[in-house]
Amino acid sequence: MSRIENRLARLKAEGRSALIPYVTAGDPAPGVTVNLMHALVEAGADIIELGVPFSDPMADGPVIQLACERALVHGVTLKDVLAMVSQFRETDADTPVVLMGYTNPIEAMGYADFIERAKVAGVDGVLTVDLPPEEAEAFTGPLKQAGMDAVFLLAPTTSEARMRSICEASSGYVYYVSVKGVTGSAALDVEAVAGQLEKIRAQTGLPLGVGFGIKDGASAAAVSRIADGVIVGSVLVNKIAELASEPDKVPAAVAAIVADMRAAMDRA
Repeated sequence: MSRIENRLARLKAEGRSALIPYVTAGDPAPGVTVNLMHALVEAGADIIELGVPFSDPMADGPVIQLACERALVHGVTLKDVLAMVSQFRETDADTPVVLMGYTNPIEAMGYADFIERAKVAGVDGVLTVDLPPEEAEAFTGPLKQAGMDAVFLLAPTTSEARMRSICEASSGYVYYVSVKGVTGSAALDVEAVAGQLEKIRAQTGLPLGVGFGIKDGASAAAVSRIADGVIVGSVLVNKIAELASEPDKVPAAVAAIVADMRAAMDRA
């Protein structure tokens, strides 16, 4: 079993949902990211989604787009992100790390080279937003053979037939996008999400994570009652933006938001 599978299985046995925060690597500065990752774990994060900066992030709203821009100003590359994961692994061998981003930087490095570097660094899974499962086997096959998971997205508009093919291509967990639109763009309808998760569970036994629209402890707790994982990004990245001129304050401030969500989820 992968680190992701082990972590999610343990949480399920405990009757708890995973808290999965997203941050963009290199935002607001490269030297902050590893300390921030450790602070997230101390605050209750179960899995970390680490964004790979990209110049044209199609699924992301302005908050995460600006985070990518702040990282790119510092010249943060995919190689730098892998180096950050390696540094994180020096003192944390347990917390799963999923790289989330777009296909172009991975293709530029080359699938085989990326997979080898990612495995050595300690990456546990990869979510490439713009890589459809029909075109993914050349990447996801070797990725899974190397012991890493391929995470795919499902949306409210996904047909049941396509849902089946996406679930078949996925491993680790499936990421359900809870709203129509980009990150941070809409209010969360928990009842509608619950109905969609029922349909997805009819197609797969994989754990289901829900992201987009989770902004505070109350929404995190509500989603934790119906999902295996609660994925939160924009509210954390927005806090990072507020403190971009004071980067030393970022880890504690972002961790405080995560700790509040973890406490609310545990109460739920």
